[in-house]
Amino acid sequence: MGDVLAGIHATWEFESDAVVIRFERGIRTPKLLNALRERRVPHEALASVTLTPGKRGTVVLHAVPRDGADPLVEAAAGQLKEGSDPYRLVLPADRETLAEYYRDELRAALAPYADLGPADRFLVAAPEGPQSFKAYDGKASFDGKAEVSFRWFWTGASSEKWKAGDQTFRVRDLSGVEWRSPEILDGYLRLVRRDGHDARPVQPDHDPASVVFGLGYGPVHESLPFAASVLAAIRDSSERVPVAVQAVPHRDPAGIAERIRHLGELHRAGLVTDEEFSAKKAELLAEL
Repeated sequence: MGDVLAGIHATWEFESDAVVIRFERGIRTPKLLNALRERRVPHEALASVTLTPGKRGTVVLHAVPRDGADPLVEAAAGQLKEGSDPYRLVLPADRETLAEYYRDELRAALAPYADLGPADRFLVAAPEGPQSFKAYDGKASFDGKAEVSFRWFWTGASSEKWKAGDQTFRVRDLSGVEWRSPEILDGYLRLVRRDGHDARPVQPDHDPASVVFGLGYGPVHESLPFAASVLAAIRDSSERVPVAVQAVPHRDPAGIAERIRHLGELHRAGLVTDEEFSAKKAELLAEL
């Protein structure tokens, strides 16, 4: 175990080739940091480290990741609030001398990587395992490796999304993600497909490859790790050569029955024409 520097909401452990950042669990800790828990950041993944005055008698040790090194930072695209930045360690001002020592030590460790440009692969691991969250118009789920699915909510999904039906996307068919913070007006998560289907921009609330956020729906600490995990899986998939084409499994009969029921409600409400209702119903029944 290396030296440990404890700050507010986090501690940094300095290993010979990496910094291990552990976040405190508690109601005062920003929810995103609570969700991340721990991250191991190789020296190769960092571009620089700074020490600056903070607010209310503190100093801030800040590591800056290389472009392309961290899927979480790539997905966030500069939208994170300062307090939720996982690369900031806030310390009392009376520990500034100690912070200066570790800043200088870390700078020396980063020297061999000083001339490296953007990373050509992710060097920091994305959050692991199956994930899901509730958006305003549907539930987004990721199995942690191969598939992302959107299941629409009757109370929030647009008629375009109900007509398209619940969606399942294979990671290997995706080229990226777009995440717009729920803390910004019109937040959403959009999956970008390789087939060029997204060539013409579509409003996220009308796009079956998007879920939209709202007050209390798609919070940062759930939707951003989700986006980062999907992005990392996409990158990993693009680096592997597929060895076989998998058959598309049959849908759950109960799920199809529920979709037909909702489709009927849309039809009775006049949101779906007779032709659209008949065609979509036939399409759903064919999936059984």
